[in-house]
Amino acid sequence: MKVYLIGVGMGNRDTMTTGALAAVGECPVLVGAPRLLEPWQAAHECVPLIAAEDIAEFAGTRREGPIGVLLSGDVGFYSGAKRLWPLLEGYEVETFPGISSLSYFCARLRTSWQDVKIVSAHGRAHNAVGEIQCHEKIFVLTGGNARAQDICAELAARGLGGLRVSVGERLSYPDERIVTGTAAELAQEEFDSLAVLLAVNPHPVFRPWNASGLPDESFIRGNVPMSKEEVRALVISKLRPQPHHVVWDVGAGTGSVSVELALACPAGRMYAVERNPEALELLKRNRERFGVSHLEIVPGTAPEVLRTLPAPDRVFLGGTSGSLEEILHLIFEKNPGARVVCTAVTLETVGEAARCFAGLGEADMVQLSVTHTRQAGRYHLMDAQNPVWIFSGEGRV
Repeated sequence: MKVYLIGVGMGNRDTMTTGALAAVGECPVLVGAPRLLEPWQAAHECVPLIAAEDIAEFAGTRREGPIGVLLSGDVGFYSGAKRLWPLLEGYEVETFPGISSLSYFCARLRTSWQDVKIVSAHGRAHNAVGEIQCHEKIFVLTGGNARAQDICAELAARGLGGLRVSVGERLSYPDERIVTGTAAELAQEEFDSLAVLLAVNPHPVFRPWNASGLPDESFIRGNVPMSKEEVRALVISKLRPQPHHVVWDVGAGTGSVSVELALACPAGRMYAVERNPEALELLKRNRERFGVSHLEIVPGTAPEVLRTLPAPDRVFLGGTSGSLEEILHLIFEKNPGARVVCTAVTLETVGEAARCFAGLGEADMVQLSVTHTRQAGRYHLMDAQNPVWIFSGEGRV
């Protein structure tokens, strides 16, 4: 039996291809979301089904075809076709592409889309604002808890309210609406749940080079202790951050590690915890210097202030004030699979960290000694830094 997977474009039949229209005409029975079935009620038996498993089960009850499955937009662009194809093995399946909201919207805006980063926040958890922050041009499918106005409001809250944003709602329908303005302006609007968003960011956050280890001179330092370049490089290597991760830096100091991690996780969320007033001011200045607006500064002492933070994927412990064991317990209570890296310079902290990390998964203990050269007249002398112990490990899921 034949099953046609038909991309119906934006919903208006004018956005369907000739082949898709012909395929609909061949099908006595059409299946799909109620919104997509509405224009075809008079001439076809229409069965409102959305879940791929339900559609495949329905196909199994029919002896004659073809059955037409209507899918919004294009079948290759965040479409139910992806789940349907393997479920329809054994059927004669023919697929008809449609016009996606991406290509339609960019055509209406008279802009290209081959250089666009594509994100779907429709019906899924996704840090769309983080993606906008680190790409020059980004298209977002909104919906559910990620409405277009909410994304614009969060951009404004992060200091990105001046970005140019276009929002399109009910594309191709008679009441289609396309609005362009700054994120701050569009945060005051109300948009339909069937909306898409295109943001242009002329100054995206990016790491100047692929590896970690920014020069120490890049940071505003003051009189606050700072993790040095070689230590930061190894710490971040041991943390293994991914772009979408939620990261804590506890005892952030000047923020050198926080900034490096924020650059490594441009689509994630970075929390720098610090209690020293001078360090807090330096954190703000270094955040501004590197443009990492998704770095949130959390004043206070661990573990108390950590209780209100979202569950972390990665944690760097640069200062624990004698509360290492309690902090680790809280971290793994929030996320049993979190990965943690801790540095120690005193023998007392080394002993405590060795005991605490010994019970973790993939536990690793490294001692790093760094010696720089310094010039003395026409000679160069060796200038040794204090040795640093670096402990890393993961919770046991």
